[in-house]
Amino acid sequence: MPDLAGWRRERLPSMPEDHRFRVVPDWICEVLSPTSRDYDLNEKLPLYARHSVPFVWLIDPDAPWLEALILDAGSFRPIGRFEPGQAIQAPPFEAVAFHLFENKPTTL
Repeated sequence: MPDLAGWRRERLPSMPEDHRFRVVPDWICEVLSPTSRDYDLNEKLPLYARHSVPFVWLIDPDAPWLEALILDAGSFRPIGRFEPGQAIQAPPFEAVAFHLFENKPTTL
């Protein structure tokens, strides 16, 4: 189960009535953490490739960065790595630019 998933409207025009999605997502985002990083990269990514998910984004909030991947010949290849301050315009959301915010701890 991905952290976030998205579908094009023409492929999933309405939400399923129950909690089961039977349509493979067009985009998945995984938020990497120290406890999930290995599982996300070594178990989930190959599973997403086998099911032909076209786009995967990986976010590391501790680094911080966002890496966009595209499915190419059965495996994912990077198409962009973005850090705070860089405009992100990556498929499948290349029509809209946005920025990462650096998560800085605050003190009271």
